[in-house]
Amino acid sequence: MTIRLTEAAAHRVAQILADQQPPRLRLGVRKSGCSGYAYVVEPAGQVNDDDVQFDDQGVRLVVSADALPILDGMELDYRKEGLNEAFKFNNPNVKESCGCGESFSV
Repeated sequence: MTIRLTEAAAHRVAQILADQQPPRLRLGVRKSGCSGYAYVVEPAGQVNDDDVQFDDQGVRLVVSADALPILDGMELDYRKEGLNEAFKFNNPNVKESCGCGESFSV
């Protein structure tokens, strides 16, 4: 099981987590929207017993065991286009996304 970060995403995450000790990023999903799931990206203040941890490009990623099958193989990218900036989720498990792009199904 793997989750990867692009160089741009790793750089942005390092900036976001610069004040957090230890620096860890939680990736997950929650039930939401018309298609079923939405991504969760937030600092991981604590690690739970059922969490799985990965290291990629100097970033510690924390994922709950329940979310791992949905996120397995995903690449997290970060793009800045003009005034817009956002993380982009390249997830091979996504079967369908809603029209607004806020939720997906697997």
